[in-house]
Amino acid sequence: MAANLWAVYSAAVPTTAAMARVATGTALKTHLQLTASGDLTVVSWGVSLEGTPSVPVYAELINTTTVAGTGSTAVTPSNLRGNTASAATAGFAPSAEGTVVATTRVFDTAIMLSPFYEHEWSLGREPILDSGQVLRVRLTTATTINALCWIIYE
Repeated sequence: MAANLWAVYSAAVPTTAAMARVATGTALKTHLQLTASGDLTVVSWGVSLEGTPSVPVYAELINTTTVAGTGSTAVTPSNLRGNTASAATAGFAPSAEGTVVATTRVFDTAIMLSPFYEHEWSLGREPILDSGQVLRVRLTTATTINALCWIIYE
């Protein structure tokens, strides 16, 4: 039997309007964070920008151990396969980064010169997020552009 599969976005789940994008700002900013409440397997992640950036956008998927940004807007992960609600908690656009320590693990990073980036790991090569750990999508750029980030996980 296939495992449950969830997606979480850096926006509220749409109802009568499209998902709103979040402005990057001009400094390092967490756009999406996910806290595991049990072991979690990352299947893929990505970033979509509103337009082609005029300067590079640095995107990273990192595990910041147990350090989460504060003041984020809670978002409910969408169930893509299976019928179980995700026990992980998620939020987008935190107002403060928190103190990230040297034990951070970088799962993936990209220098974006086009309006989208996505990465899907090969089967059996996916990173595992341990229970209680925090996964973040962070973006850094010199000019503000709107972005929508996502993580798909089991």
